[in-house]
Amino acid sequence: MMDREELSAWLRLCGAEGVGRASARRLLAAFGSAEAAVGQDMHSLAAHLTPVQAKSLLTASEQHAALLEATLRWLGASGEAGLVRTVVTLGDAAYPSALLEIEDPPLMLYLLGAQRWLHAPVSCLQRARCLAIVGSRNPTPQGGETTRQFARALREAGLTIVSGLALGIDAAAHEGALAAETAPDGPATVAVVGTGLDRVYPSRHLDLARRVAADGLLVSEYPMGTPPLAANFPRRNRIISGLSHGVLVVEAAPASGSLITARMANEQGREVFAVPGSIHAVQSRGCHALIKQGAKLVETVAEVLEEFPATRPIAPGPACAKPRRESALLDALGFDPMGLDALQARTGLDTPSLQVRLLELELDGEVARLPGGFFQRVVRA
Repeated sequence: MMDREELSAWLRLCGAEGVGRASARRLLAAFGSAEAAVGQDMHSLAAHLTPVQAKSLLTASEQHAALLEATLRWLGASGEAGLVRTVVTLGDAAYPSALLEIEDPPLMLYLLGAQRWLHAPVSCLQRARCLAIVGSRNPTPQGGETTRQFARALREAGLTIVSGLALGIDAAAHEGALAAETAPDGPATVAVVGTGLDRVYPSRHLDLARRVAADGLLVSEYPMGTPPLAANFPRRNRIISGLSHGVLVVEAAPASGSLITARMANEQGREVFAVPGSIHAVQSRGCHALIKQGAKLVETVAEVLEEFPATRPIAPGPACAKPRRESALLDALGFDPMGLDALQARTGLDTPSLQVRLLELELDGEVARLPGGFFQRVVRA
């Protein structure tokens, strides 16, 4: 654990107004450490910063002392509930090597998780063993179920699932990984968040965040107290893709954060995978656009694992799906959302009988009721 002076220097370097990450990396390269950089005078900094930037770096902000104390308190709670809290900085031997490959690596990483992973983040977060899964915050029931199936099977094949703890597909990815029946080496799942690790966003994911930390890692580049600012989430996406060998997109609208993650993955030389969906669903259009641009269309877990070295073999089949009971009504429903009138026309059933049978299938978890009076078949493992 770094001492107070070193932590203070890193917080000043990362928080100096007007001194971005690129300038900070130049200072680290020039002076060797954060402490050395903030210990320079204006003349020494002139070759690397503007006068305004240099003054900002050399003058601790009014918030600095409070931030330093808050960070020390957070670190001081390490070990509570069996979870370890630590800070890893650029250049530290424990810094995840996968992030050194990207154009804009974070200067500091705050990590929360089990001791068995945090004693050596560089080895537990191997790019060859991590897959990011991202997608819509408002997925269809089938999209959420597909995500859980893929995440669970990929985890059981030996991969660590990386996502962003957001609503929708992110949460389903974490939940699927945590539901894996086997426990391969490495964290089950990693959540890269857009706030400080002293808070959880969205708040309804507090329990999920605790479960992720217990069997994986929570990761952030943002200091204590950072709220869920809109600009933070696209920025954190480069870490999600950077930690991973590839990014799997399951349902994404044409202009979504998931496509930002996929673009960053492509720029970083990572694989991009996309699950196709209905041509009528807005949530599928982003995935279809990615496929047109060269993303690998995947219908099975095996098609993802083809791109990963040394993973455990799995049985073939769409997302490792197991056969389920079929019915004439499910066959008529197909896999796209369908209204009651259209379904009635296909089946010839009267309205009361159709509604009763749909309710039975809904209670069995085989059909989901969507807004607008639509129904959709749910394929479950």
